[in-house]
Amino acid sequence: MSEHEERIAHLERAIDDLSDTIARQDREIAMLTRRVQLLMEREAEREASQEGGVVIGDERPPHY
Repeated sequence: MSEHEERIAHLERAIDDLSDTIARQDREIAMLTRRVQLLMEREAEREASQEGGVVIGDERPPHY
């Protein structure tokens, strides 16, 4: 095997590894995006059903 063939084989392997990594990361991003979406929906439902029980930032609670 010539030096160029070795380098090409190595580069092809590196490309395959990177492609696998990108595919795995794409699946993970899709899963995490879905989880965030579900959590946001769940929090919106919780907030809608509670009528303001959470103090955010410098807001004063309604009884002040």
